[in-house]
Amino acid sequence: MTAPATGPVAAEITVRLREALDPTHLEVIDDSAGHRGHAGHNPAGESHFTVIVESPAFAGLNRVARQRLVNAALADLLRERVHALVIRARAPGEA
Repeated sequence: MTAPATGPVAAEITVRLREALDPTHLEVIDDSAGHRGHAGHNPAGESHFTVIVESPAFAGLNRVARQRLVNAALADLLRERVHALVIRARAPGEA
């Protein structure tokens, strides 16, 4: 089960991606509840996320380059707080 992300980690992800990528669309979804009992699950929540982001910054970049931009914006969170991140990145006008 997924839920719209509302906690402090989700809020920080949202702020950082807005600042780094100036997205035209951004969704941050907390997938943590679906990972209870799995490696990396934090009982406090906010350990697993899906990010759906559309940004002009992705135009002309391949999937790996797009993911690197997202990862760079969230680097310390990925090291210290976020166990797993699914990234769906596209440029405006892409399906």
